[in-house]
Amino acid sequence: MARAGPGRAGGARRGREQRRPPTWEISDSDAEGPASVETPATTREPAGERRPAAEALRWLRPGQAVRRLAVLVDPAVLEDAGADTLMEALHALGCEPRVEPQRPARSLRWSRASPDPCPRDVPPEVWAEDEPHVLLLLEPEEFVRGVVQLTQVCGLTCSVPWVTPESPACLHLAVIGLDAYLWSQQPRAQETQQPGHPAVTRTKGAVGWPEVEEALVHLQLWANVDVLLVASWQELSQHVCAFTKALAQRPFKQARESGAFPFCTSGRWAAGERVARDGAGLRGAWWRQVRQFNRVSPAVADTVVSAFPSPRLLQQAYMACGMEQERLALLADLPVKTGKGVPPRRVGPDLSRRICLFLTTTDPDLLLDLGS
Repeated sequence: MARAGPGRAGGARRGREQRRPPTWEISDSDAEGPASVETPATTREPAGERRPAAEALRWLRPGQAVRRLAVLVDPAVLEDAGADTLMEALHALGCEPRVEPQRPARSLRWSRASPDPCPRDVPPEVWAEDEPHVLLLLEPEEFVRGVVQLTQVCGLTCSVPWVTPESPACLHLAVIGLDAYLWSQQPRAQETQQPGHPAVTRTKGAVGWPEVEEALVHLQLWANVDVLLVASWQELSQHVCAFTKALAQRPFKQARESGAFPFCTSGRWAAGERVARDGAGLRGAWWRQVRQFNRVSPAVADTVVSAFPSPRLLQQAYMACGMEQERLALLADLPVKTGKGVPPRRVGPDLSRRICLFLTTTDPDLLLDLGS
């Protein structure tokens, strides 16, 4: 028996590849209907209007925004041996760390870089925006001196350390190893037993965690300054990366939240029901709203909408009822149209109660569906 050679095997594979079902690509320029029929310009307007907005949202997405976010690091920060951990974490995140002199010294600042080339019709606030946040790194000794100034010298009557008229609007402080430093400053048990020892004199003005917590409250409430206390550069790097991610996500969230009710979009591509000023489409929107209740079939929704074509008419009917039980059972006996051979049905008291409570209750925490 003759064996199939490589040529036949390759031909068989090509034959199978040719029988693969075709794939189609859909773009905004594709028109509905035959290719020879030219669609009116009005049908392409929604896609043309959406294209700049989609392009802007693409640049605003966190994955793109974090690449355009630069972390400006003061050269004095790199003098510490643990700063390599911070730079490696920023590189792994995907943002661009740049070493530039900053004011104040030993601080970090965030800045947005514009894309090259800049897309047209993209809001200018997307790029070239310097963030007002500055993270100032402090040595434990320097922070303790500020705590003494706040809590033991002059309290709230003096100026806040590290805050000057040139300070940014959002100043954050970071202290590495404060707990270990405070522990090292505590006198030993043998030293405290000698009254004339210098360590005993030093403890009279020593700073502990009660003073630190008091200073943190002063900084937070009076100067609106956050203080980050970490034990290592690894923890500081995690905080800086998380803060950088949050800054990258903020423009996208603001752009998404600025749109008024995104589920009420306009255009033939929208999945919702469009309601015109003259009321056209209101019946369909009301029908969709009734269908959102659990265990509601299209036939039941048709029955409710046919009896009360709008929610306002149903509310007026509820107001005309004299008793609460009458309102709850207003829709219960409405007959539902069924097919041949199917026993007759009603809307039922459960759905009638849920729709009544939905339109009449003032309690936002009320559970409508008792069976859920």
